[in-house]
Amino acid sequence: MSKLVIISCLILVSLHAETNTTQPEAQPKETNTSKEKNSTKTAKQLLEEKIKEQMEREKKYAKEQKFYQGDEYDLKAHEVDPNSLPDVPVIEPEDDFDITDVYRDDI
Repeated sequence: MSKLVIISCLILVSLHAETNTTQPEAQPKETNTSKEKNSTKTAKQLLEEKIKEQMEREKKYAKEQKFYQGDEYDLKAHEVDPNSLPDVPVIEPEDDFDITDVYRDDI
């Protein structure tokens, strides 16, 4: 799980770096610096939000994995006794089924 968090953080950092490399439009210097500070702050906030979202996904994934592995569940009560299998009747399949009737439009 920690490897996935590290990888997702690296991806988010690289995406953040790509968005920061765009050239701003030609404007007076004072406005440029104030906008850069605001855009940087906003980008940092967006990055933090993305990291939080990814961490929530990781928590959900960890919870699902715990369920799928089934280490905490005792399923011995639902096991089938192999000695009782000969008592189960064999159901023969119907061999007269024709799939072409499924695709006919005139019925």
